[in-house]
Amino acid sequence: MDPLLNQPAGPTLLGIDVVAVGTVLAAIAAVAVMVAFYAALGVRDPMSRRAKSLVARRDELKAGIVTRNQPGRRRQSLSHRTATTDRIRDWLNRMKVLQDSQISAIQQKLAHAGFRNRELAVTVIFARMLLPLALGTIVALAVYVLDLWPAWGPFQRFAVFAGAVIIGYKGPEIYLSNKASKRTAAIRKGLPDALDLLVICAEAGLTVDAAFTRVSRELGRAYPELGEEFALASIELSFLTERRHAFENLAFRVNLDQVRGVVTTMIQTERYGTPLAAALRVLSAEFRNERMMRAEEKAARLPAIMTVPLILFILPTLFVVILGPAGCAIADAFGGNGLGG
Repeated sequence: MDPLLNQPAGPTLLGIDVVAVGTVLAAIAAVAVMVAFYAALGVRDPMSRRAKSLVARRDELKAGIVTRNQPGRRRQSLSHRTATTDRIRDWLNRMKVLQDSQISAIQQKLAHAGFRNRELAVTVIFARMLLPLALGTIVALAVYVLDLWPAWGPFQRFAVFAGAVIIGYKGPEIYLSNKASKRTAAIRKGLPDALDLLVICAEAGLTVDAAFTRVSRELGRAYPELGEEFALASIELSFLTERRHAFENLAFRVNLDQVRGVVTTMIQTERYGTPLAAALRVLSAEFRNERMMRAEEKAARLPAIMTVPLILFILPTLFVVILGPAGCAIADAFGGNGLGG
């Protein structure tokens, strides 16, 4: 057989068909453009889904109070356990891979990402076990058994296989971390405004529960994540026997030192009776100064960040625009002199 038949038809780079890769990237870009158009044109209420979760949490707390007041009635589970999660938990327990510390860490990551169901922790652990096996098997079949890319060497084959296994193992964690970072940034952005409104509500004579409800209603459209957290804290303050637990749950759900400071202030005011408005006013001023410092820091880093794009993209274009006509004129002049001689 002619060895030229085994070579890819198009140009290659490190044994990879450049045309095929470009086609795949173009398809991904087209799908991304369609998704972007759908997300931009689709009008959705940011609080509709969150309102359902808040109502579900209120019903859970109400059910807990009813069963506590009725000793003969069995207490309902407040963890959204399903038959699927129970089967996954039993299977992982039989394999001796579940640890309480691991489950607690994943539950906190889920809370930071905005997932209320703590039973999803066993699903995440199961996905971290299953995805590396599934992706690794698919890539191994495609690369080694079916030999879809015969021009690849042993190193390239193993690199693709190892990359698929690593992506399968780290994929769920990367997804949760990315979602949690976006949510934390959104909450950090609206926290100073929320504290200002809390100060106004406290000075107007509202209770802490009513103040949290009012702030969540006012900021629900501008900062839906923060409005959801404040509304959930208000519901827990109304139903939990220990108000301190509601504040601690707020600190557990949000991965921000500023929120922990607010929670500590709230707990101290509840315990010692210190003025709430004065403490929140100090925290609000501090958070605004911190936000201004972060903005100034980003502005100071901007010249250094723009240096590389300026050298690679802007200066070459500028040189072509400025020197291009002069170069063309010089070339025409020398060409005309040559023809005349």
